[in-house]
Amino acid sequence: MLVSPVLLRDMCGNIFPTSEPMIALIHSPGSSRPTGRGNGGTPDHKHSLSRPPLLALALVLSVVVSACGSDEVIEDRTAISVSERGGDVALETAGADAAQPCPSDPGPKLPAGFCAAIFADSLGGPRHLTVREDGAVFVVRQTGPNGQPGVVAMRDTNGDGRADVRELFGPLGGTGIRLADGHLYVDARQSIIRYPLPSTALEPSGSPDTIVSGLPTGGHAARNFVLDGRGGMIVNFGSRTNSCQERDRGKGSPGVDPCIERDVRAGLWRFEADRPGQKVEDGEHYAAGIRNAVALERAPDGQLWVVQHGRDQLFQNWGDLYTEQQSAENPGEELLRVNRNDDFGWPYCYFDMNQKKMVLAPEYGGDGGKAIGRCAQMKGPVTAFPAHWAPMALLFYTGSQFPARYREGVFIAFHGSWNRAPLAQGGYNVVFQPMRDGRPSGAYEIFADGFAGATVTPSGAVHRPTGLAEGPDGAIYVSDDKGGTIFRITYQGR
Repeated sequence: MLVSPVLLRDMCGNIFPTSEPMIALIHSPGSSRPTGRGNGGTPDHKHSLSRPPLLALALVLSVVVSACGSDEVIEDRTAISVSERGGDVALETAGADAAQPCPSDPGPKLPAGFCAAIFADSLGGPRHLTVREDGAVFVVRQTGPNGQPGVVAMRDTNGDGRADVRELFGPLGGTGIRLADGHLYVDARQSIIRYPLPSTALEPSGSPDTIVSGLPTGGHAARNFVLDGRGGMIVNFGSRTNSCQERDRGKGSPGVDPCIERDVRAGLWRFEADRPGQKVEDGEHYAAGIRNAVALERAPDGQLWVVQHGRDQLFQNWGDLYTEQQSAENPGEELLRVNRNDDFGWPYCYFDMNQKKMVLAPEYGGDGGKAIGRCAQMKGPVTAFPAHWAPMALLFYTGSQFPARYREGVFIAFHGSWNRAPLAQGGYNVVFQPMRDGRPSGAYEIFADGFAGATVTPSGAVHRPTGLAEGPDGAIYVSDDKGGTIFRITYQGR
Protein backbone atom coordinates (compact mmCIF):
# COMPACT_ATOMS: atom_id res chain seq x y z
CA MET A 1 0.00 0.00 0.00
CA LEU A 2 1.14 3.60 -0.59
CA VAL A 3 1.88 5.65 2.51
CA SER A 4 3.57 8.90 3.44
CA PRO A 5 7.38 8.78 3.77
CA VAL A 6 7.34 9.84 7.43
CA LEU A 7 6.85 6.51 9.22
CA LEU A 8 10.32 4.94 9.48
CA ARG A 9 12.06 2.09 11.20
CA ASP A 10 15.68 1.12 11.45
CA MET A 11 17.18 -1.81 9.54
CA CYS A 12 16.10 -4.22 12.25
CA GLY A 13 12.48 -3.08 12.22
CA ASN A 14 12.65 -0.84 15.31
CA ILE A 15 10.99 2.58 15.09
CA PHE A 16 13.47 5.46 15.21
CA PRO A 17 13.40 9.22 14.56
CA THR A 18 15.18 10.12 11.32
CA SER A 19 14.84 12.22 8.23
CA GLU A 20 16.48 9.60 6.00
CA PRO A 21 14.08 7.19 4.25
CA MET A 22 15.21 3.68 3.45
CA ILE A 23 16.19 3.43 -0.20
CA ALA A 24 15.19 0.76 -2.69
CA LEU A 25 15.96 1.03 -6.38
CA ILE A 26 13.79 0.04 -9.27
CA HIS A 27 14.60 -0.34 -12.95
CA SER A 28 13.46 -1.78 -16.26
CA PRO A 29 15.36 -3.42 -19.25
CA GLY A 30 15.26 -7.07 -20.32
CA SER A 31 17.73 -9.82 -21.29
CA SER A 32 18.52 -13.53 -21.20
CA ARG A 33 19.58 -16.11 -18.53
CA PRO A 34 21.06 -19.49 -17.17
CA THR A 35 21.06 -22.13 -14.32
CA GLY A 36 23.42 -24.75 -12.77
CA ARG A 37 24.20 -28.05 -11.02
CA GLY A 38 27.03 -30.47 -10.15
CA ASN A 39 28.27 -34.03 -9.51
CA GLY A 40 31.06 -35.73 -7.63
CA GLY A 41 33.27 -38.59 -6.61
CA THR A 42 33.54 -38.81 -2.86
CA PRO A 43 32.60 -41.85 -0.82
CA ASP A 44 29.13 -41.46 0.58
CA HIS A 45 27.95 -42.33 4.07
CA LYS A 46 24.36 -43.24 4.88
CA HIS A 47 22.57 -43.02 8.15
CA SER A 48 18.91 -43.02 9.08
CA LEU A 49 17.41 -41.08 11.94
CA SER A 50 14.19 -42.24 13.52
CA ARG A 51 11.74 -39.86 15.13
CA PRO A 52 12.74 -38.57 18.56
CA PRO A 53 11.22 -40.08 21.69
CA LEU A 54 7.71 -38.92 22.44
CA LEU A 55 8.70 -36.74 25.39
CA ALA A 56 11.35 -34.90 23.38
CA LEU A 57 8.95 -34.59 20.48
CA ALA A 58 6.32 -33.08 22.76
CA LEU A 59 8.82 -30.51 23.99
CA VAL A 60 9.77 -29.64 20.44
CA LEU A 61 6.16 -29.36 19.34
CA SER A 62 5.44 -27.04 22.24
CA VAL A 63 7.57 -24.42 20.50
CA VAL A 64 6.59 -25.16 16.92
CA VAL A 65 6.12 -22.00 14.94
CA SER A 66 2.64 -21.35 13.70
CA ALA A 67 3.02 -17.63 13.15
CA CYS A 68 0.30 -15.47 11.65
CA GLY A 69 0.72 -11.69 11.49
CA SER A 70 -1.03 -8.48 12.28
CA ASP A 71 -1.20 -5.27 10.29
CA GLU A 72 1.55 -3.28 12.02
CA VAL A 73 3.11 -0.75 9.62
CA ILE A 74 6.83 -0.93 8.92
CA GLU A 75 9.07 1.69 7.38
CA ASP A 76 8.45 3.38 4.07
CA ARG A 77 11.00 2.72 1.39
CA THR A 78 11.58 5.26 -1.34
CA ALA A 79 11.71 3.52 -4.70
CA ILE A 80 14.02 5.09 -7.24
CA SER A 81 13.89 4.36 -10.96
CA VAL A 82 17.39 4.11 -12.42
CA SER A 83 19.10 2.90 -15.55
CA GLU A 84 21.50 -0.02 -15.20
CA ARG A 85 24.18 2.39 -16.42
CA GLY A 86 23.01 5.42 -14.46
CA GLY A 87 20.60 8.24 -15.25
CA ASP A 88 18.03 10.52 -13.71
CA VAL A 89 15.79 9.26 -10.93
CA ALA A 90 12.10 9.50 -10.21
CA LEU A 91 10.84 9.03 -6.68
CA GLU A 92 7.89 7.04 -5.44
CA THR A 93 7.25 5.75 -1.96
CA ALA A 94 5.72 2.45 -0.92
CA GLY A 95 5.07 0.82 2.42
CA ALA A 96 4.25 -2.72 3.53
CA ASP A 97 2.23 -4.33 6.27
CA ALA A 98 4.28 -6.19 8.85
CA ALA A 99 2.88 -8.66 11.31
CA GLN A 100 3.64 -10.16 14.67
CA PRO A 101 4.00 -13.86 15.36
CA CYS A 102 1.00 -15.97 16.38
CA PRO A 103 0.45 -15.68 20.14
CA SER A 104 2.01 -19.07 20.95
CA ASP A 105 5.04 -18.62 18.73
CA PRO A 106 8.39 -16.82 19.22
CA GLY A 107 9.30 -17.28 15.57
CA PRO A 108 9.34 -15.12 12.43
CA LYS A 109 7.05 -12.11 12.09
CA LEU A 110 4.97 -12.39 8.92
CA PRO A 111 2.29 -10.42 7.05
CA ALA A 112 -1.32 -11.02 8.04
CA GLY A 113 -2.65 -14.39 6.91
CA PHE A 114 0.77 -16.12 6.83
CA CYS A 115 1.94 -18.72 9.31
CA ALA A 116 5.30 -20.38 9.94
CA ALA A 117 6.12 -23.74 11.49
CA ILE A 118 9.33 -25.58 12.19
CA PHE A 119 9.70 -28.26 9.54
CA ALA A 120 12.98 -29.60 10.99
CA ASP A 121 15.49 -28.63 13.65
CA SER A 122 18.75 -29.84 15.26
CA LEU A 123 20.31 -29.86 11.79
CA GLY A 124 23.67 -28.30 12.61
CA GLY A 125 24.58 -25.78 9.90
CA PRO A 126 22.06 -26.18 7.05
CA ARG A 127 22.77 -23.96 4.06
CA HIS A 128 20.76 -24.11 0.82
CA LEU A 129 17.91 -26.54 0.24
CA THR A 130 15.71 -27.86 -2.55
CA VAL A 131 12.26 -29.49 -2.56
CA ARG A 132 11.26 -32.28 -4.94
CA GLU A 133 7.85 -32.61 -6.60
CA ASP A 134 6.79 -35.23 -4.04
CA GLY A 135 7.56 -32.82 -1.16
CA ALA A 136 10.86 -34.42 -0.09
CA VAL A 137 13.32 -31.81 1.17
CA PHE A 138 17.10 -32.01 0.64
CA VAL A 139 19.51 -29.68 2.44
CA VAL A 140 23.30 -29.44 2.40
CA ARG A 141 25.08 -28.42 5.56
CA GLN A 142 28.54 -27.20 6.47
CA THR A 143 28.41 -28.68 9.96
CA GLY A 144 26.52 -31.65 11.34
CA PRO A 145 26.00 -32.71 14.97
CA ASN A 146 28.32 -35.49 16.16
CA GLY A 147 30.14 -35.66 12.82
CA GLN A 148 27.02 -36.66 10.86
CA PRO A 149 27.08 -36.56 7.04
CA GLY A 150 26.50 -33.43 5.01
CA VAL A 151 23.27 -34.00 3.05
CA VAL A 152 19.99 -34.44 4.93
CA ALA A 153 16.96 -35.78 3.05
CA MET A 154 13.63 -35.36 4.83
CA ARG A 155 10.01 -36.26 4.39
CA ASP A 156 6.79 -35.50 6.25
CA THR A 157 4.94 -38.80 6.08
CA ASN A 158 1.93 -38.01 8.28
CA GLY A 159 0.99 -34.56 6.99
CA ASP A 160 1.61 -32.64 10.22
CA GLY A 161 4.00 -30.21 8.54
CA ARG A 162 7.09 -31.57 10.27
CA ALA A 163 9.74 -33.94 8.91
CA ASP A 164 9.50 -37.33 10.60
CA VAL A 165 11.89 -39.28 8.34
CA ARG A 166 15.52 -38.32 7.74
CA GLU A 167 18.23 -39.95 5.69
CA LEU A 168 21.84 -38.76 5.86
CA PHE A 169 24.58 -39.24 3.28
CA GLY A 170 27.69 -37.73 1.74
CA PRO A 171 30.49 -35.53 3.07
CA LEU A 172 29.92 -32.22 4.81
CA GLY A 173 29.25 -29.74 2.08
CA GLY A 174 29.39 -26.08 1.24
CA THR A 175 26.30 -24.11 0.24
CA GLY A 176 24.66 -25.05 -3.08
CA ILE A 177 22.31 -27.96 -3.83
CA ARG A 178 20.09 -28.65 -6.87
CA LEU A 179 17.80 -31.40 -8.17
CA ALA A 180 17.57 -32.14 -11.88
CA ASP A 181 16.93 -35.06 -14.23
CA GLY A 182 17.15 -37.80 -11.63
CA HIS A 183 20.28 -36.39 -9.98
CA LEU A 184 21.14 -34.40 -6.87
CA TYR A 185 23.96 -31.88 -7.36
CA VAL A 186 25.83 -30.80 -4.21
CA ASP A 187 28.57 -28.29 -3.41
CA ALA A 188 31.27 -30.31 -1.64
CA ARG A 189 33.45 -27.24 -1.02
CA GLN A 190 36.32 -27.83 -3.46
CA SER A 191 34.16 -29.74 -5.93
CA ILE A 192 30.60 -30.09 -7.14
CA ILE A 193 29.37 -33.65 -7.04
CA ARG A 194 26.30 -35.37 -8.50
CA TYR A 195 24.38 -38.28 -6.98
CA PRO A 196 22.00 -40.57 -8.89
CA LEU A 197 18.67 -40.18 -7.12
CA PRO A 198 15.55 -42.21 -8.03
CA SER A 199 12.40 -40.12 -8.32
CA THR A 200 10.86 -41.09 -4.97
CA ALA A 201 13.96 -42.11 -3.00
CA LEU A 202 15.57 -40.18 -0.16
CA GLU A 203 18.94 -41.89 -0.63
CA PRO A 204 21.15 -42.06 -3.72
CA SER A 205 21.22 -45.28 -5.71
CA GLY A 206 24.98 -45.12 -6.15
CA SER A 207 28.17 -43.22 -5.48
CA PRO A 208 28.53 -39.65 -6.75
CA ASP A 209 30.43 -38.42 -9.78
CA THR A 210 32.62 -35.33 -9.54
CA ILE A 211 31.44 -32.83 -12.13
CA VAL A 212 34.14 -30.22 -11.43
CA SER A 213 37.01 -30.20 -8.94
CA GLY A 214 39.78 -27.87 -7.82
CA LEU A 215 37.40 -25.02 -7.03
CA PRO A 216 38.99 -22.00 -5.31
CA THR A 217 39.06 -21.74 -1.52
CA GLY A 218 39.74 -18.93 0.92
CA GLY A 219 38.03 -15.57 1.16
CA HIS A 220 34.43 -15.72 0.00
CA ALA A 221 34.32 -19.47 -0.48
CA ALA A 222 30.57 -20.11 -0.01
CA ARG A 223 29.56 -21.61 -3.35
CA ASN A 224 26.18 -21.62 -4.98
CA PHE A 225 25.38 -22.70 -8.54
CA VAL A 226 22.43 -22.94 -10.91
CA LEU A 227 21.58 -25.15 -13.88
CA ASP A 228 20.88 -23.04 -16.95
CA GLY A 229 18.36 -25.37 -18.59
CA ARG A 230 20.62 -25.68 -21.64
CA GLY A 231 23.09 -28.25 -20.30
CA GLY A 232 25.19 -25.77 -18.36
CA MET A 233 26.05 -25.29 -14.69
CA ILE A 234 26.88 -21.73 -13.66
CA VAL A 235 28.98 -21.47 -10.49
CA ASN A 236 29.77 -18.55 -8.18
CA PHE A 237 33.47 -17.97 -7.47
CA GLY A 238 33.40 -15.35 -4.70
CA SER A 239 36.29 -12.94 -4.35
CA ARG A 240 39.29 -13.81 -2.19
CA THR A 241 39.59 -10.23 -0.92
CA ASN A 242 37.40 -7.33 0.13
CA SER A 243 38.46 -4.92 -2.62
CA CYS A 244 41.60 -6.32 -4.29
CA GLN A 245 44.04 -4.16 -2.30
CA GLU A 246 47.79 -4.66 -2.14
CA ARG A 247 47.17 -5.46 1.55
CA ASP A 248 43.71 -6.96 1.94
CA ARG A 249 41.56 -4.76 4.20
CA GLY A 250 44.63 -2.60 4.88
CA LYS A 251 44.06 1.01 5.88
CA GLY A 252 44.88 3.24 2.93
CA SER A 253 46.28 0.35 0.88
CA PRO A 254 45.83 0.99 -2.87
CA GLY A 255 44.13 -1.45 -5.16
CA VAL A 256 45.98 -3.81 -7.47
CA ASP A 257 45.40 -2.36 -10.93
CA PRO A 258 44.54 -4.21 -13.01
CA CYS A 259 43.04 -6.53 -10.44
CA ILE A 260 44.33 -9.93 -11.53
CA GLU A 261 42.05 -11.64 -9.02
CA ARG A 262 39.20 -10.96 -11.45
CA ASP A 263 40.72 -13.53 -13.81
CA VAL A 264 40.05 -16.39 -11.40
CA ARG A 265 37.55 -15.09 -8.79
CA ALA A 266 34.74 -12.55 -8.27
CA GLY A 267 32.51 -13.79 -11.07
CA LEU A 268 30.50 -16.63 -12.53
CA TRP A 269 31.93 -19.61 -14.41
CA ARG A 270 29.99 -22.00 -16.67
CA PHE A 271 30.66 -25.77 -16.83
CA GLU A 272 28.91 -28.66 -18.54
CA ALA A 273 26.36 -30.08 -16.11
CA ASP A 274 26.56 -33.67 -17.46
CA ARG A 275 30.31 -33.97 -17.93
CA PRO A 276 32.24 -35.50 -15.00
CA GLY A 277 35.92 -34.81 -14.49
CA GLN A 278 36.09 -31.10 -15.34
CA LYS A 279 38.70 -28.77 -13.86
CA VAL A 280 38.43 -25.04 -13.23
CA GLU A 281 40.34 -24.29 -16.44
CA ASP A 282 37.63 -26.11 -18.43
CA GLY A 283 35.05 -23.54 -17.39
CA GLU A 284 33.91 -20.47 -19.32
CA HIS A 285 34.28 -17.12 -17.53
CA TYR A 286 30.61 -16.22 -17.88
CA ALA A 287 30.34 -12.87 -16.01
CA ALA A 288 32.87 -10.68 -14.18
CA GLY A 289 33.07 -8.08 -11.44
CA ILE A 290 30.65 -9.76 -8.99
CA ARG A 291 32.20 -9.76 -5.52
CA ASN A 292 30.17 -12.66 -4.15
CA ALA A 293 27.05 -14.20 -5.71
CA VAL A 294 25.80 -16.66 -3.09
CA ALA A 295 22.28 -15.42 -3.88
CA LEU A 296 22.16 -16.76 -7.44
CA GLU A 297 19.04 -17.99 -9.24
CA ARG A 298 17.38 -18.46 -12.60
CA ALA A 299 13.95 -16.88 -13.05
CA PRO A 300 11.08 -18.85 -14.64
CA ASP A 301 11.77 -17.13 -17.98
CA GLY A 302 15.38 -18.32 -17.91
CA GLN A 303 17.01 -15.00 -16.93
CA LEU A 304 19.91 -15.27 -14.50
CA TRP A 305 19.80 -13.06 -11.39
CA VAL A 306 22.21 -12.35 -8.53
CA VAL A 307 22.09 -10.31 -5.34
CA GLN A 308 25.70 -9.33 -4.71
CA HIS A 309 27.46 -9.04 -1.36
CA GLY A 310 28.82 -5.49 -1.42
CA ARG A 311 32.25 -4.46 -0.15
CA ASP A 312 33.13 -3.44 3.43
CA GLN A 313 35.14 -0.87 5.39
CA LEU A 314 34.91 2.40 3.49
CA PHE A 315 35.34 4.42 6.70
CA GLN A 316 37.71 2.03 8.44
CA ASN A 317 40.19 2.05 5.54
CA TRP A 318 39.46 5.46 4.05
CA GLY A 319 38.41 7.65 6.98
CA ASP A 320 39.56 10.82 5.24
CA LEU A 321 36.91 10.26 2.56
CA TYR A 322 33.96 8.67 4.40
CA THR A 323 32.12 9.07 7.68
CA GLU A 324 31.05 6.07 9.77
CA GLN A 325 27.46 6.73 8.70
CA GLN A 326 28.37 6.71 5.01
CA SER A 327 30.28 3.46 5.47
CA ALA A 328 27.34 1.88 7.29
CA GLU A 329 24.96 2.84 4.48
CA ASN A 330 27.20 1.91 1.53
CA PRO A 331 27.44 0.19 -0.81
CA GLY A 332 24.01 -1.22 -1.54
CA GLU A 333 23.44 -4.96 -1.90
CA GLU A 334 22.74 -5.02 -5.65
CA LEU A 335 20.16 -7.04 -7.54
CA LEU A 336 21.84 -7.82 -10.86
CA ARG A 337 20.37 -9.07 -14.12
CA VAL A 338 23.21 -11.19 -15.49
CA ASN A 339 23.97 -12.09 -19.10
CA ARG A 340 27.03 -13.66 -20.69
CA ASN A 341 30.10 -11.34 -20.70
CA ASP A 342 28.57 -8.76 -18.35
CA ASP A 343 30.98 -6.86 -16.09
CA PHE A 344 29.56 -5.36 -12.87
CA GLY A 345 32.69 -3.49 -11.88
CA TRP A 346 34.14 -5.03 -8.71
CA PRO A 347 36.59 -3.97 -7.28
CA TYR A 348 36.86 -0.73 -9.25
CA CYS A 349 33.30 0.43 -8.54
CA TYR A 350 30.53 0.22 -5.97
CA PHE A 351 26.89 1.33 -5.87
CA ASP A 352 26.40 4.49 -3.79
CA MET A 353 23.06 4.34 -1.99
CA ASN A 354 22.99 8.11 -1.39
CA GLN A 355 23.56 9.10 -5.02
CA LYS A 356 21.92 6.02 -6.54
CA LYS A 357 24.71 5.36 -9.03
CA MET A 358 27.95 3.48 -9.57
CA VAL A 359 31.01 5.40 -8.33
CA LEU A 360 34.75 4.83 -8.29
CA ALA A 361 36.16 2.93 -5.30
CA PRO A 362 38.75 4.74 -3.15
CA GLU A 363 41.37 2.08 -3.88
CA TYR A 364 41.21 3.10 -7.57
CA GLY A 365 41.17 6.87 -7.35
CA GLY A 366 37.71 7.42 -5.94
CA ASP A 367 37.16 10.60 -3.93
CA GLY A 368 34.42 9.56 -1.54
CA GLY A 369 31.61 9.13 -4.05
CA LYS A 370 31.98 11.89 -6.64
CA ALA A 371 34.25 10.40 -9.31
CA ILE A 372 32.75 7.86 -11.72
CA GLY A 373 35.64 7.18 -14.11
CA ARG A 374 35.67 3.66 -15.55
CA CYS A 375 32.43 2.83 -13.72
CA ALA A 376 30.49 4.55 -16.51
CA GLN A 377 31.31 1.48 -18.63
CA MET A 378 30.21 -1.10 -16.04
CA LYS A 379 26.75 -2.63 -15.78
CA GLY A 380 24.83 -1.49 -12.70
CA PRO A 381 22.00 -2.97 -10.65
CA VAL A 382 18.30 -2.91 -11.34
CA THR A 383 17.58 -2.53 -7.61
CA ALA A 384 19.64 -2.23 -4.44
CA PHE A 385 18.97 -3.12 -0.81
CA PRO A 386 20.49 -1.75 2.41
CA ALA A 387 24.23 -2.14 2.82
CA HIS A 388 25.84 -5.15 4.50
CA TRP A 389 22.63 -7.17 4.93
CA ALA A 390 24.41 -10.17 3.33
CA PRO A 391 22.11 -11.71 0.68
CA MET A 392 22.24 -15.52 0.75
CA ALA A 393 19.45 -16.85 -1.46
CA LEU A 394 16.95 -15.86 -4.16
CA LEU A 395 13.59 -17.45 -4.89
CA PHE A 396 11.20 -16.51 -7.71
CA TYR A 397 7.75 -17.44 -6.49
CA THR A 398 5.70 -19.49 -8.98
CA GLY A 399 3.13 -21.13 -6.70
CA SER A 400 -0.57 -20.46 -6.28
CA GLN A 401 -0.87 -20.80 -2.49
CA PHE A 402 0.22 -17.21 -1.73
CA PRO A 403 -1.90 -14.26 -2.89
CA ALA A 404 -1.54 -13.36 -6.57
CA ARG A 405 0.64 -10.30 -5.87
CA TYR A 406 3.52 -12.59 -4.88
CA ARG A 407 3.64 -14.41 -8.21
CA GLU A 408 6.58 -13.45 -10.40
CA GLY A 409 8.09 -11.65 -7.41
CA VAL A 410 11.37 -12.59 -5.77
CA PHE A 411 12.09 -13.50 -2.15
CA ILE A 412 15.60 -12.80 -0.84
CA ALA A 413 17.11 -14.28 2.33
CA PHE A 414 19.46 -11.89 4.15
CA HIS A 415 21.90 -13.50 6.59
CA GLY A 416 22.43 -10.26 8.53
CA SER A 417 25.16 -7.67 8.97
CA TRP A 418 28.17 -7.36 11.27
CA ASN A 419 29.42 -3.93 10.21
CA ARG A 420 26.62 -1.35 10.19
CA ALA A 421 27.84 0.64 13.21
CA PRO A 422 26.98 3.30 14.26
CA LEU A 423 23.60 2.12 12.95
CA ALA A 424 21.89 -0.96 14.36
CA GLN A 425 22.79 -4.21 12.60
CA GLY A 426 20.31 -5.13 9.89
CA GLY A 427 19.10 -7.95 7.70
CA TYR A 428 18.37 -11.27 9.45
CA ASN A 429 15.18 -11.34 7.42
CA VAL A 430 13.47 -12.41 4.20
CA VAL A 431 12.55 -9.60 1.82
CA PHE A 432 9.98 -9.65 -0.97
CA GLN A 433 10.72 -7.66 -4.14
CA PRO A 434 7.67 -7.27 -6.42
CA MET A 435 8.44 -8.04 -10.06
CA ARG A 436 6.45 -7.79 -13.27
CA ASP A 437 7.54 -8.91 -16.73
CA GLY A 438 11.03 -9.66 -15.45
CA ARG A 439 11.70 -6.30 -13.81
CA PRO A 440 11.11 -4.72 -10.37
CA SER A 441 7.63 -3.23 -10.13
CA GLY A 442 7.65 -1.59 -6.69
CA ALA A 443 9.55 -1.05 -3.47
CA TYR A 444 10.80 -4.06 -1.51
CA GLU A 445 8.97 -5.26 1.61
CA ILE A 446 10.28 -7.08 4.66
CA PHE A 447 8.27 -10.31 4.42
CA ALA A 448 9.65 -12.31 7.35
CA ASP A 449 11.52 -10.74 10.25
CA GLY A 450 12.45 -11.47 13.86
CA PHE A 451 14.70 -14.44 13.11
CA ALA A 452 17.54 -13.00 15.17
CA GLY A 453 15.55 -12.58 18.36
CA ALA A 454 16.50 -9.97 20.95
CA THR A 455 20.20 -9.71 20.03
CA VAL A 456 20.61 -8.68 16.41
CA THR A 457 24.26 -9.59 15.87
CA PRO A 458 25.95 -12.57 14.17
CA SER A 459 26.96 -14.13 17.50
CA GLY A 460 23.78 -13.27 19.38
CA ALA A 461 21.18 -14.12 16.74
CA VAL A 462 19.02 -17.17 17.38
CA HIS A 463 18.42 -17.79 13.68
CA ARG A 464 19.99 -16.47 10.44
CA PRO A 465 18.11 -16.99 7.15
CA THR A 466 20.34 -18.81 4.66
CA GLY A 467 18.41 -20.74 2.01
CA LEU A 468 15.02 -20.55 0.28
CA ALA A 469 12.97 -23.15 -1.59
CA GLU A 470 9.39 -23.54 -2.77
CA GLY A 471 7.39 -26.71 -2.15
CA PRO A 472 4.98 -28.29 -4.63
CA ASP A 473 2.05 -26.89 -2.64
CA GLY A 474 3.42 -23.33 -2.84
CA ALA A 475 4.77 -23.20 0.72
CA ILE A 476 8.18 -21.59 1.19
CA TYR A 477 11.00 -23.21 3.17
CA VAL A 478 13.64 -21.07 4.91
CA SER A 479 16.83 -22.67 6.20
CA ASP A 480 18.80 -21.20 9.11
CA ASP A 481 22.46 -22.09 9.60
CA LYS A 482 22.73 -20.49 13.06
CA GLY A 483 19.90 -22.29 14.84
CA GLY A 484 19.97 -25.42 12.68
CA THR A 485 16.33 -25.01 11.69
CA ILE A 486 14.14 -25.15 8.59
CA PHE A 487 10.96 -23.06 8.73
CA ARG A 488 7.97 -23.72 6.49
CA ILE A 489 5.82 -20.68 5.64
CA THR A 490 2.25 -21.10 4.45
CA TYR A 491 -0.68 -18.81 3.67
CA GLN A 492 -3.82 -19.41 5.70
CA GLY A 493 -5.84 -16.45 4.42
CA ARG A 494 -7.06 -13.37 6.24
